[in-house]
Amino acid sequence: MEFLIAIVLLLASFFTLVASLGIIRLHDVYMRMHAITKASSLATILFLIALILAHPGWRIVLGSLLLIMFIIATAPISTHALARISVHLGIKMSKGMVRNDMKTGEESETEKPEKNSEDENIGLR
Repeated sequence: MEFLIAIVLLLASFFTLVASLGIIRLHDVYMRMHAITKASSLATILFLIALILAHPGWRIVLGSLLLIMFIIATAPISTHALARISVHLGIKMSKGMVRNDMKTGEESETEKPEKNSEDENIGLR
């Protein structure tokens, strides 16, 4: 049982590392929100599963399952709210992004990325 708990904790630690690297490596607030939401939610759920495996009492199991359901229900909603606020405040997407589903009206068409002289040199378009 300890081996299974250790594996779940290592997976949770890996996803925490992925979330932190996403914050550092990704270009704009929208991509960072995606990395934080997906990876850290999965990491938190895995930590709670490890807690259930380590201490299988009914209070721990019930509390952990309620927390898991709360995370699954609220993480996408809060990320969507943050993205809407970012769009409302006028925070731009990073260069090279070709689609913005949050624009309304005439702005909602697909944007064409600007051509770079470097891209033409290596054959990318």
